[in-house]
Amino acid sequence: MKTIITSTGKGEGSLFDLRFGRAAWFCLYDDENGEVRFIENKHANAAGGAGTKASETAIELGVSKVISGDFGPKAKDLLDEFNIQMVILQDDNNTVEKILKNLKP
Repeated sequence: MKTIITSTGKGEGSLFDLRFGRAAWFCLYDDENGEVRFIENKHANAAGGAGTKASETAIELGVSKVISGDFGPKAKDLLDEFNIQMVILQDDNNTVEKILKNLKP
């Protein structure tokens, strides 16, 4: 299963980003092979529709779960439509590494 964790930077030591559509980076974790990679969110600074574009990216990547601090209504609708689980965390002091440790077996 693939999971996206929203991130402020492109490394495991980066802080978790509470924003979904406006997150600077997406940490993509594949629990089948343990691979972790970072993908820049090219739509973070879009004038509008960042959440929808981020949802489309998640769908294209084939993820089953997205961990972020909040999801806008359009992003929620699109993720729901593709049965992608949304996990909301409110701790902006979390690092991507800490969240990954909780995901790994």
